[in-house]
Amino acid sequence: MSRIAVMGAGAWGTGFAMLCAASGNDVVLWSRDRDVVADVVGNHRNRAYHPDLLLPDLVSATEDIGIALAGADIVVLAVPAQSLRENLTRWSPAVPPDAIVVSLLKGVEVGTHMRMSEVIHEAAGVDRTRVAVVSGPNLATEIAAGQPAATTVAAVDEPVAAHVQRACAGPTFRPYTTTDVIGTEIGGAAKNIVAVAAGIAVGMGFGENTQAALITRGLAEIARLGMALGADPMTFSGLAGMGDLVATCGSSLSRNRTLGLNIGQGLSVADAMAATRGTCEGFETSRAVLALGDAHGVDMPITRQVVEVLHHGAAPKEMLAKLMARDMKSEVWS
Repeated sequence: MSRIAVMGAGAWGTGFAMLCAASGNDVVLWSRDRDVVADVVGNHRNRAYHPDLLLPDLVSATEDIGIALAGADIVVLAVPAQSLRENLTRWSPAVPPDAIVVSLLKGVEVGTHMRMSEVIHEAAGVDRTRVAVVSGPNLATEIAAGQPAATTVAAVDEPVAAHVQRACAGPTFRPYTTTDVIGTEIGGAAKNIVAVAAGIAVGMGFGENTQAALITRGLAEIARLGMALGADPMTFSGLAGMGDLVATCGSSLSRNRTLGLNIGQGLSVADAMAATRGTCEGFETSRAVLALGDAHGVDMPITRQVVEVLHHGAAPKEMLAKLMARDMKSEVWS
């Protein structure tokens, strides 16, 4: 049994805590929200995010960073991507020196264009061999409800990935390991951008052909970027690539798809953001991923048009028109 600290008690942090507790681990959730902590401690519930679910007895909660991290074998990070560096600056002195640090985050940092594992290494001084990434088609509501799902656990050190795999595996959750951290993170971050585009298309009334085209060509540009950074191309046909992309683009539970849907139906970006509960990682990450692509000479037309809509006031109709008017080319990933 491991002692696991989950830093962040939102929907996915809580769902992952439930998985780890179901595997027999002692899990403590950290939250800055005292109402969430009181609900977990007093009622074994987190009604702010999973109102109908009872948490396992092995899940506790605290507002105290030191208590949460003390003696942790595994530290799981489940906060918004753009706040990770700031949080790690405060947390890192309390992180046990031998702990495995796991990222559940799906984003690229604005400004530095760093993947989350890179931020963990730089901001907290965690050796790259002790960093793992969990990414896949893991919609938090379905996971917490016990619906069958699978994921990818990536670490440059395979035994570290296997350790995290054992910590979260269970009857309804099947993790697979890989050493391709780059591909796993790029797939997880960039799929949110494609999901915004897919949501916009649905909101505008377009059907399955349009969505399939966006998903397929979105995967192509995700793979181009990943391979330019050194990823294994096979990663993008797996759970952290196509699997996560399909789930995020197609589900009404996806915040990024919902953001796009509201924009496609006529809401302003500001109003669509306000109407979408929780963090839409694709909003900020779109700028960082586009900058990363530009820096490596990677053509990312869908990402570029999503950035135009989200950050530069372009109309959804203009986005789709520009995508359709691009020069004809062969269907290749490079």
